[in-house]
Amino acid sequence: MKYSEISPRRECDSISKGEASAIETELVRDYRFGQQQLIEIWGHACALAISKAYPLNSLVKKQPTVLVICGPEQNGSIGLVCARHLRMFVSPPVGIDSSMELSHSPSQVQLINDAYNLVIDAMLGPEDDVVDIKEPYAGILVTLKQVKIPIASVDVPSGWDVEEAGQDGISPEVLISLTAPKKCAMSFSGKHFLAGRFLPYDIQKKYDLNLPDYPGTDSLIEL
Repeated sequence: MKYSEISPRRECDSISKGEASAIETELVRDYRFGQQQLIEIWGHACALAISKAYPLNSLVKKQPTVLVICGPEQNGSIGLVCARHLRMFVSPPVGIDSSMELSHSPSQVQLINDAYNLVIDAMLGPEDDVVDIKEPYAGILVTLKQVKIPIASVDVPSGWDVEEAGQDGISPEVLISLTAPKKCAMSFSGKHFLAGRFLPYDIQKKYDLNLPDYPGTDSLIEL
């Protein structure tokens, strides 16, 4: 997909897996955020990012279908919230599939390419061990590496080590970082959004995050 305007990237510090976990713990313990509240904030921001990256009139299929692949941990919950908001953003609603049973086969890869405009990858997150990926997610990852339609990943692309720059996972076109970019995002060269405006200033200062200024009342920013 081509974009008519290319703006310089904004500098933004990244965080490790341990720092991401510590920040989330502080948000819940010290700032009284609810876990479901954070998932709702992140999921809504992800839907906004998808809408900005892929406006409805840019989808090439006759039906505005999107495949949302949700894993068993927090990233999967965020993906489901994202799907719900995407359905509410447009009329008629975007077709969302978050329950399709995926397997590794050429016919499945072709089915995804033919039936969907893009894939939202909310399968594996920062908390997952990419060295020992269990089934069915290992097989799904093999399938995602072969699809030709665009992929937008939530926080950490599935198969990427959250700490490492070199990757053996999928190759998303869009990445939506939550709270702050993770270490692995520093090697990402696609369209990159950040959803972290809600982060209290004291936490930003404590972790030297150097987050960008969000425009207007926007809850996310393109880096």
